[in-house]
Amino acid sequence: MVYESPSRSGSRSPVFIKVDPQKLIPSEGAIRTAKLRSNSVDYTESQIIHEQRDDVHGNIDNKSQWDPTSWHTKPIVQDVIYSSMEDVEKALEKLETLPPLVSPHEINDLQEKLRDAALGKAFVLQGGDCAELFDYCSQEHIESKMKILLQMSLVLIWGTKLPLVRIGRIAGQFAKPRSKLTEEVDGKVMPSFRGDNINGFDMSERTPDPSRLVSAYFHSAATLNFIRTSLSSGFADLHRPFDWSLSHVQSSEVKARYRAVVDAITEGLSFMKTIGADKSSTLESIDFYTSHEGLMLEFEQCLTRKLRDPRDGESKWYNTSAHFLWIGDRTRQSNCAHVEYFRGIMNPIGVKVGPSMTGDELVATLDILDPDCIAGKVTLITRYGAGNISKALPPHIAAVKRTKHKVVWMSDPCHGNTKASTSGLKTRDFEDIMNELALALQIHKDNDSQLNGVHLELTGDAVTECIGGSARLTDEDLQIRYDTVCDPRLSESQSLDVAFLIADWFKKGKMLSIAE
Repeated sequence: MVYESPSRSGSRSPVFIKVDPQKLIPSEGAIRTAKLRSNSVDYTESQIIHEQRDDVHGNIDNKSQWDPTSWHTKPIVQDVIYSSMEDVEKALEKLETLPPLVSPHEINDLQEKLRDAALGKAFVLQGGDCAELFDYCSQEHIESKMKILLQMSLVLIWGTKLPLVRIGRIAGQFAKPRSKLTEEVDGKVMPSFRGDNINGFDMSERTPDPSRLVSAYFHSAATLNFIRTSLSSGFADLHRPFDWSLSHVQSSEVKARYRAVVDAITEGLSFMKTIGADKSSTLESIDFYTSHEGLMLEFEQCLTRKLRDPRDGESKWYNTSAHFLWIGDRTRQSNCAHVEYFRGIMNPIGVKVGPSMTGDELVATLDILDPDCIAGKVTLITRYGAGNISKALPPHIAAVKRTKHKVVWMSDPCHGNTKASTSGLKTRDFEDIMNELALALQIHKDNDSQLNGVHLELTGDAVTECIGGSARLTDEDLQIRYDTVCDPRLSESQSLDVAFLIADWFKKGKMLSIAE
């Protein structure tokens, strides 16, 4: 600080006073969370499920008082235990002071678009990495994911004739639930890699480190900033669709089909220009929303802020770490911490639904998360596996139809179809993925329902992690470029295959094979 004081001669001379920066002070909630996360004991999922089924409707009062720390009172699945309470406090007090990453206006805007999807007036494309790495926060990685989502968007709009809602698994999708929290390496039991915001992939970095939560915030902020800058600079301009290169697509048939779609859109834009109807800003940019699994509740708690809702002027709780968050299949028990946290935020939310979930459990969860039955508030992301969907999906549709809930039905055909290849690498067969997706579309139609979106683990790079597709990848090809540190992702070529097969369903009422 500097101010001027008068001297004896009457002139003013500068006086320098050193002032120490104000010390950050953690909130009571952060202190309680730090204590919880450094001393808590993980519940096994089997215990939770057993307790839940004994009292499936429970005595949960979904109108009871809620705040961002209410989840402390519930059992925690997929818990992370840190060695130092002081380090957790330090990380959380920093996160509490950092600005929101997204705004209530953007969150409300997505809610309205998902309402349209729930009513069959829009289609949702959600996709991105299984687990982001901090190293993916680069221009090359971000642009490749945006590019493939934009390419898929064109195909899906062309096929569905519906507005498209684009949601990336990006700018925060760092943590991943694991079936085993430890693994054996060279005879030594080590913590599993659980995502860059928890621990490192390298064996020397496997101890959970709370400072990674702060690093996750800044990597999310940088990623989101680059996305916004790119979109405002014309990256998604429909007048230049060939700027989104097909360099990684090997199939000449897929390239030809994509170019035909682009030619049709370009011809339409040319006509609109002729009649002076091409002035809309939606032709030059798009709305793009971010999402991640809300696994790390201490992080989500710190980014949950009471902000003014621009629609009515009232202060409400918004999670400002992303526009859309979802609860995983391993943490969606209605009497546990994640559902308790999610029930209080204004954001639209997703719930992963697997074959182990009963219809009664699904309805109980919906009643807690969406007591006011707001259309599009909850997205049900089904992930059964190609061999289970015919048995599991119809009762879930019937259970929801008996309620007043208007959900977005989304198919995740990736997670239920993971298997080990002959070489031992995790992979997914593209045929299984497409079978589950085709069955989801048909089952919804047969049950007087409608599939409103697709949720995919994908990348815009030429990876070789899933077998099959138009590139005809085999088990032997997996070694060529197997980059994932978690689950296998669809390549750019395979992602376009999915988009065309969905588009064919809407245009022709059936899924065509790759050969067709």
